[in-house]
Amino acid sequence: MNFAADELLAENPEGFEGAVAGLTLPDVIQMNALNRFSGCITVHFRQRTGVIFFRDGEIIHAEQGEKTGETAFYEILQWPGGKFNLQPKVTTTSCTIREGWRYLLMEACRLLDEQRNQSQSARQPAEGPASGNAGGNGMSSSISDRLSHIPGVAHAVLLSKDGAPVGDESYQRESLAAQAIYVAMLGDRIGGIFGVGEVKAAALSGKSQQLLVFESKSHYLGIAVSGESQLGAVEAEVRKALSPKK
Repeated sequence: MNFAADELLAENPEGFEGAVAGLTLPDVIQMNALNRFSGCITVHFRQRTGVIFFRDGEIIHAEQGEKTGETAFYEILQWPGGKFNLQPKVTTTSCTIREGWRYLLMEACRLLDEQRNQSQSARQPAEGPASGNAGGNGMSSSISDRLSHIPGVAHAVLLSKDGAPVGDESYQRESLAAQAIYVAMLGDRIGGIFGVGEVKAAALSGKSQQLLVFESKSHYLGIAVSGESQLGAVEAEVRKALSPKK
């Protein structure tokens, strides 16, 4: 059974309201997940309304129009803006989402990036991609070749500042690009909070996979590192490979 968000807010006025722009909504979701929040976030964008429910920090249910579960969650995360209401006392007995919040945010980024690439492809002339892409393909291949010999490097992708992979359209690269752009933008936001400016490099360590992200003037570089590798040692080798040859 779908919830009427406006009725929920009328019955539960406690909470706070804010604006959603860029990565603000994912940041709010992450903040509440880390704080083990229980309640719901209601998001309004133009004539559309979506609701995301939490229980002890995990996302358990989402609704948007006739959509529910992960489909509704990804739909809400693709909105370019809007307003949200945080309601800590609103709960639900529905449980349509089983994946963890980290996976959901990464997948939302991947889907958004995929949608962006499809839009860019649709705008290209029918006779083929613009001639400028040839240089991008060479740049991407060159970097991949330089990094592929480094032990522990599983994949590497060069992407533009809008998150589009340069010269590579495989699924693995799409997924890695989505992770890299999210980490890069989140790093910049954290850098702003602590007053250190934009973050030029980031390293995330996990059991099964690790991630390195580097930023240049016009590109990001995302590198997936195997979980059993020493991330610091791999990063040192990557920096050495990327250093200008004397």
